[in-house]
Amino acid sequence: MRLAQSTYVEVAEYLTRSRGIILPTGSTEQHSPMGVMGTDHIDAETIAWRTGEMSGALIGPTITLGVSEHHMTFPGSITLRPSTYIAVMSDYILSLVDHGFERFYILNGHGGNTATLNAAFAEIYNYLRRARGTGAPDIRCKAAKWFENEICEKKALELTGHTARGHASCAEVSVAQFADPANIRSVKLEPEYGPLDHTFYNAEDFRRRFPDGRIESNAEKASPEIGRALVETAAEYHAVQYRAFLAD
Repeated sequence: MRLAQSTYVEVAEYLTRSRGIILPTGSTEQHSPMGVMGTDHIDAETIAWRTGEMSGALIGPTITLGVSEHHMTFPGSITLRPSTYIAVMSDYILSLVDHGFERFYILNGHGGNTATLNAAFAEIYNYLRRARGTGAPDIRCKAAKWFENEICEKKALELTGHTARGHASCAEVSVAQFADPANIRSVKLEPEYGPLDHTFYNAEDFRRRFPDGRIESNAEKASPEIGRALVETAAEYHAVQYRAFLAD
């Protein structure tokens, strides 16, 4: 069930049986010459939709822009300031709080959003405590990167021979290819793998270290078939995590 394709009557009915919702978020940024700009938010959305089918969760609209400052030397990349992302996510969640939602599982496709998501959660908790005091609802927010768990990593290694945790990985590019054939590209990448090093300081430093945008990845073997298998694996994992989150 997707919020954007539901009526307010249907959302009200959903709230009689659940106070939880899954919110996909990602970015619009370079993913090497092989991966499309929307890879991170396309992946998060695709996996969130499948997770919703498995768990019965309502899926909120996808936040397609993220904190991508370090990619800004690559044409087409878009970044939000951390303060903007915090404001957007806070307003998004607090709007849903007003309607009675209490559990927010943010399915994240972009590692650069992690710190800012945690800051947004702190802003939300602070606002509710100050505005509503002891009468504040028991709101809980949890963020999870779709690929950052042992089960998805094991499946990525099995299917691609490499980690899903690099930038522009075969795993994440495959998921985007499964989501839409328009995302398929065929490119020869050199060298075979970019360096595994997440120590960079700004956009210019990132481009010096990773000239074609890759971190420890090569997506030449990406395919929709690999993407389909990863979507199923990730959705099964996150459906279990979501249900446990609601029950906690």
